[in-house]
Amino acid sequence: MPNPSLIHIFGEVLFDHFPDGSRVLGGAPFNVAWHLQAFGQAPRLISRIGDDPEGREIAQLMQNWGMRADALQTDPMHPTGSVQVSIAHGEPRYDIVADCAYDFIDQNPLSEQPSAGILYHGSLALRNPVSRAALQTVKARHRGKIFIDVNLRPPWWEPDTLLTLLHDADWIKLNEDELLTLCPGHTDLESAMQAFSDQFALETLFVTRGAQGALVYDLQHRFVSVKPPESTFVVDTVGAGDAFAAILLWGLSRQWPLPTTVERAQAFAGALVGRRGATVADESFYLAFAASWRISQYL
Repeated sequence: MPNPSLIHIFGEVLFDHFPDGSRVLGGAPFNVAWHLQAFGQAPRLISRIGDDPEGREIAQLMQNWGMRADALQTDPMHPTGSVQVSIAHGEPRYDIVADCAYDFIDQNPLSEQPSAGILYHGSLALRNPVSRAALQTVKARHRGKIFIDVNLRPPWWEPDTLLTLLHDADWIKLNEDELLTLCPGHTDLESAMQAFSDQFALETLFVTRGAQGALVYDLQHRFVSVKPPESTFVVDTVGAGDAFAAILLWGLSRQWPLPTTVERAQAFAGALVGRRGATVADESFYLAFAASWRISQYL
């Protein structure tokens, strides 16, 4: 029987390459899965790596971190994903290499078993019709909620394709600029959020606002706002939204109160920006949050 509490993560896994020559494992869906694993949630990552040194390194790192790899595919023809990250005025910019392994997630192995729980996916891995078809196969077999994390990375998205997918969502997360791009013509953020939520019949809409925190709108017509402390130390903001999304998924899967979920998501994202890159390979970093929230890491 499908596991009703399992979180399925569909999309890209790659290496972020920074101007100083360093590189960090990343890709929004992978980052989310990495954080959830650290909190004992054992997500199922549906992705694809190349049959190359980078792909083998990813597989080994996942094994070392305890992540399940039953839905991680290996591509004999296309390389593992990579992104060149530059920082301009404190904000990251991304040069995303095309035709990587995650663009070619194979739908055939994904048609065998039904799934339940929460299905999370972004928009970047859907730039290629092969991976779009794989997602449709997963969704056709899924009997739970869908969380879409919008990442508009020009030129890797098409309005018609994305808007069609958003109608399937129960929850959507995106940043303020992305919201105004997809829902133009509003004089203030709250009216745009209301219109967007109505358009896609959402249970909850999460809008991140960088240094201003986040604003959330739900079915009960409530707005919940959170802000980081002014003393937040920032190394870079790469992966901050993914850290935020990971805690949202954890809270939604465990039915935490919405204000609690959003406050914890903001706290975790605020700590992540004090580290280089989008993932942290230090278990104590995660244990400190579980302890401060007075919850077991494995609940």
